[in-house]
Amino acid sequence: MRKALTLTAVALTTSLALGGATAFAVDTPTPSPTASTHPAASARVEVPSSPVKPGDAVSVTVTAPAGSTNLSVSSAALGDVKLTPGKDGHWSGTAKVADVKDGSYGVSLTGSAPDGTKLQATAQLTVKKGDSPKPPTPTSSTLRLSTDFGRPGDKVTVTVKTTAKDAYVKSDAFAGGKVDLKSDGHGTFTGTATVAKNTKTGYYGVDAFAGGKKFDTVKFSVEAKGNPDVKPVTPLKPSEHKTPKGSVNTGQAPADA
Repeated sequence: MRKALTLTAVALTTSLALGGATAFAVDTPTPSPTASTHPAASARVEVPSSPVKPGDAVSVTVTAPAGSTNLSVSSAALGDVKLTPGKDGHWSGTAKVADVKDGSYGVSLTGSAPDGTKLQATAQLTVKKGDSPKPPTPTSSTLRLSTDFGRPGDKVTVTVKTTAKDAYVKSDAFAGGKVDLKSDGHGTFTGTATVAKNTKTGYYGVDAFAGGKKFDTVKFSVEAKGNPDVKPVTPLKPSEHKTPKGSVNTGQAPADA
């Protein structure tokens, strides 16, 4: 009787041991071969945090598991984004900000991890056009001549006031045709022009240039001098008059015989 009880106890102990092993096996799940080892949270897309303007070129950086494929970045505020793979799961690219209104725009990243898991990430891009710069107020240049009349050899002072870096004048009335002007460092340019020796009587234009661009033309008149080699005829003095024989003194030089 005692032996039978012992066998039963042994059998029960074995059964409990086997049952415990079976229960342990059921509680421990077997890893699935399709489970993702690259969750979507491991992907990231980065864009500038400060506001950008339409037309700006911005940098885009993507971080994802090495070997990921089909990575694509899109946004209503960006043009086409072309990514270039780098090292250790980093991609980079540039994109041009589209002509959109001021505001915050989503930037979306999609792709596939090496095991086929879908990758997703988002970022925010702020677009702000800001105040349009006002065009510079044009400053008119001025030309002044010390005289609007001259004779060959006369000197004429030329003055130009401008914000340009250089100034000069041109005229057929001046020797050399062109007169370069010197700046005083405060927007005033001066120089001296000489009326050309062979200039004929008449009117001539004086063209003024500032920064290489003509801004004004004024009229300059020239009166050419007479021929300096021609001497005027001096009348004879009364004491120089000669009276030929048999004639009357008329005050004129005698005629040849």
